Amino acid sequence: MDFQKLAQKVEILAESAKYDVSCSSSGSDRGSQRGRLGNCAYSGICHSFTPDGRCISLLKILLSNYCAYDCVYCLNRRSNDLPRARLEPRELCELVMAFYRRNYIEGLFLSSAVEKKPDYTFERLTETVRMLREEYKFNGYIHLKGIPASDPELIRRAAALADRMSFNIELPSEKSLRLLAPQKRKEGILAPMRQLSAVKAEGGRSLPAGQTTQMIVGASPEPDAAILKLSEGLYQKFGLKRVYFSAYMPVVQNSLLPALPPDLIRENRLYQADWLLRFYGFTADEILSSGNLDRSVDPKCGWALRNLDLFPVEINRAPFETLIRVPGLGLKSAHKILAARRFASLGLEDLKRMRIPLKRTLHFVTVGGRYYGGPQRPDRLRELLSLQEQKSEQLTLFAPPSPRNLLTALSGEF
Repeated sequence: MDFQKLAQKVEILAESAKYDVSCSSSGSDRGSQRGRLGNCAYSGICHSFTPDGRCISLLKILLSNYCAYDCVYCLNRRSNDLPRARLEPRELCELVMAFYRRNYIEGLFLSSAVEKKPDYTFERLTETVRMLREEYKFNGYIHLKGIPASDPELIRRAAALADRMSFNIELPSEKSLRLLAPQKRKEGILAPMRQLSAVKAEGGRSLPAGQTTQMIVGASPEPDAAILKLSEGLYQKFGLKRVYFSAYMPVVQNSLLPALPPDLIRENRLYQADWLLRFYGFTADEILSSGNLDRSVDPKCGWALRNLDLFPVEINRAPFETLIRVPGLGLKSAHKILAARRFASLGLEDLKRMRIPLKRTLHFVTVGGRYYGGPQRPDRLRELLSLQEQKSEQLTLFAPPSPRNLLTALSGEF
């Protein structure tokens, strides 16, 4: 195998894959199996660090960046002038196994541009995963990115092989999809998501880590309220593990797209609101009925400020469902409070010894009947709670190697 040619292809295809963020690796229980290489665990497979602090050890790559589609926002769109490359299924299998044996990776995130047509592309992706599982006996984590509008039989076969799959909804409305991604249709994305939901509901070994999706935020005009409502619907209808949000990055110039830097604050607020949807019992309408999320305070604080008539609550009597709605209190803190107050009434010093975060919490609770917070006027409380939004850089002790550098370390094998 020509090592230099392979290294060039890997560099191009790894770069082309970097804008897909829906690649977390937890949630699979694929254990060790005799005669197979690798395993997964519920705790995930995160053992290396990206520059922004995320912990991950997946080889994230496209099978091909030749695209028949011309999505306005996409770096790999047909009309864009950029280096193109494709890997054959066996080439990628050899690459994955070589990286895995050297402990460079513990899993694979595999995607592709739509080359020729959806079925052609997804058949190549599925064949790659089949070869890894059946011929190379690879038992590690595989997240396979689906191709919308693919044949249901291909989707069924892929679901039996992958740990997780994702069909990215990409834009929050069909109107924006038709404007910015004219070759894609809403139903072409939702139909396979519906199929994967049914497969998961049937049980068995298919998709132990479920399915996810991703939305681009800021490329189209939909407000946060519409995005959260759509996310809520996806969780309820299809049982998604997670909806990922990606702040639009202006990688192309087009009059249909905003020429603004990525709105990372908005992306972060959406993730905070999504957490409330998934784990804290909030509905989308409770978090935000219209417009965009407040930039100055997190979504739970925003909800509390709009519902000050519900506060303060007594820390020694409030049920779990009420405690987790108190700003500053998370699930673990609420469980600690419930466990401790079974034996004695809690005071302020008790909360401090338990390391309960009090900076925001004290404005919304009483402790033993006493209020320790600030003024109960919405404007004054908002001022106290406003987050100091400032850019901070993550100090990283690990410089993650690029796929090309990993290939250089393995150059004798290719």
